[in-house]
Amino acid sequence: MDGSAGMLITDSITTCLSPLVYDIVCRLGFEVKESHDINNIVSQHGEVCWETIAECICYTDSGQNVDYLKSVSLLGPVCETVHTHICSLTGIQFEDQYAFWFQWTNIPELFPEIFVALKSPQPAAVPLSLMKLTSCLERALGDVFLLIGKECPFLLRDLLISKELAEVFGQSVMEILRVFIGSPCGLNLRNILWHGFVSPQEIPPKYCSMLVLLTAGLGQLLKSYLQQTNFTFIHRPFVTFTNLKELSIFPDVSDEVLSVVEELIKKSTFVLKIMTPFWETIVTKFRSHRYADCIILLLTQLETGLRKVFTTVNKCPQRFLTAESTTFYTTFDEILAKQLSDDEINNLPLFLGEPAMEFLWDFLNYQDGPRVRDHLSHGEISLNDFPKEVANQLFAFSIVLLLRFVGEDVLSVSKENASIKTLINCANCYCSQFHPLSQLKKKILYCEKSIRIWPQLPLVPVEQIQEATRLEDTPETNDCHHLIIKISSELQHYMLQGDCNLSNLLDNPPTAKWSLLLHELCNKRIRTLYCPRSVLEVLVILQKISVQCHLVSDQIIATTEIRFKQWMQKTLRSRQRQNYLRMLSSIKLLCPVLQLILLLITLELVNIHTVNEKNICEYQQYLKFLKSVLQYTENLVTYSNQEKNKWDESINITHIVLVKIWAFSEKKQMLIHLAKDSPNKAIL
Repeated sequence: MDGSAGMLITDSITTCLSPLVYDIVCRLGFEVKESHDINNIVSQHGEVCWETIAECICYTDSGQNVDYLKSVSLLGPVCETVHTHICSLTGIQFEDQYAFWFQWTNIPELFPEIFVALKSPQPAAVPLSLMKLTSCLERALGDVFLLIGKECPFLLRDLLISKELAEVFGQSVMEILRVFIGSPCGLNLRNILWHGFVSPQEIPPKYCSMLVLLTAGLGQLLKSYLQQTNFTFIHRPFVTFTNLKELSIFPDVSDEVLSVVEELIKKSTFVLKIMTPFWETIVTKFRSHRYADCIILLLTQLETGLRKVFTTVNKCPQRFLTAESTTFYTTFDEILAKQLSDDEINNLPLFLGEPAMEFLWDFLNYQDGPRVRDHLSHGEISLNDFPKEVANQLFAFSIVLLLRFVGEDVLSVSKENASIKTLINCANCYCSQFHPLSQLKKKILYCEKSIRIWPQLPLVPVEQIQEATRLEDTPETNDCHHLIIKISSELQHYMLQGDCNLSNLLDNPPTAKWSLLLHELCNKRIRTLYCPRSVLEVLVILQKISVQCHLVSDQIIATTEIRFKQWMQKTLRSRQRQNYLRMLSSIKLLCPVLQLILLLITLELVNIHTVNEKNICEYQQYLKFLKSVLQYTENLVTYSNQEKNKWDESINITHIVLVKIWAFSEKKQMLIHLAKDSPNKAIL
């Protein structure tokens, strides 16, 4: 994503809603002109009269399914009455009447904010409130589900049709909720908002007011249910972002850059004119440190803008609008996929470039990544504690994206700003942080760092050096050392750097050269986007091996330090002293073995894409080999545990695995072997 001006999207769009969805959301609830007495909907004490609302739910001729269109039509006047009622209250009256009934959501402080937004002239205020309300409601309903059920459904629509929630709240109540947020046949407010289909002017505020009242009513029903059952209602903890330093690729967005963004919003065709108020609010929220609000809106607009680019480069304009209930919406899942639904290649990755796609996959999709949209839209994150670091990265990326869709003149002027130029350079250099391949690199280096501590471990007490040396010198141990040299020499033939002597690299203690080599290998850029299944399967096993090696190393470090301290304090019994000496003897072998295995999986990682050149039989044999190495490291974790201390057995299984590694290496079936003659080679 080089920041050069890309295609300019023609913007003659007046709505992102298909005709039927537009009618349901913007017209259907206004057709019936009927007045309702608020006292029949909510009592003076704020108790919701569900029976009155349920009377508006209509059913198909069979009587089994909700008639969503008729229900929306009849609910329209009820929502109007509720909206008028809530807007007539003062802030204190609203708090007095409803605050207690919002406690069950675990975010009661959200509702006074929504009350203020309902009266706000700002066009983005109500849509933003609805997005936060629907995510909060989904999370709270999931907590209620877990009173009875075991595994909460991931999708809101599945949650709302669950028998567990119907048991707590009643079937008619769940049908009312589905009209508003749970079915693509109804208003579907949650999905059309979170996927960026709705412009600020298209959301009737009365639906937000109605959902506020329904939330209070759910709190009342839940209280009654808990009193009847004596169940304890527990909220799941919020998700917190970890490894924030790994997320920091772009520098902080300064006030100077924000001023440039305000101009870009007017000039970049990535921004749909009907969505401009959202973008303006994004900047305002970032300035005022309301990072969750900023990112909620930004994610919807990224999806909207990328959907437009997606439909343009793939020549499928019909996929831009909301789909009807019989068809899937075009969302991030489709936009970022390798192929279209008809198996044609998606042209968006080629247009945006690999760095931009890797960024989007990192922040939205990869399981080990922050998955910002998933966590926010499902109410899994505390809105008050949303980290600036995550907001800054997404916002900075979006700025570079805006620049892709401006004229050359605007781009040239923008590039004169040093901060903007830095953002563009960071975007160009971005590589995945959270793909399994990237995660494996990190795990390898974590393990390398642990093994590097071994030379600093306490030495054998001087008076026991002779005894320890005797224990080291066994036929099996000597055979292991011989195998390590043979395997290292074999690998040496496939290393392109002449000065890289593996036999020296695997000395005990570990040398700085070994660490340097691992870092050099892990710094190599390896393709991550759309890895085939075979690559991902191998990566999973390699990750597990590295994790087990790290566990072994950490256990040995901890045990050595404890045992040495006990030795010096003379608190070890005779048998424990002998076991301690066996351990010291064993780890002189285990150190180069772990170095060898770590180097081996790093070399395989660097050449990972050559696995696709194996036939099915060879591939299965390769997996079998890797799993045998994994089994060895798992057993070594068990044997080196402080409670087990099975050091003789550790030597035995080490000999067995080295024999297997040598046998497989002789067959020239490792990836480093294949890479030598491969056009995709990435060996040193």
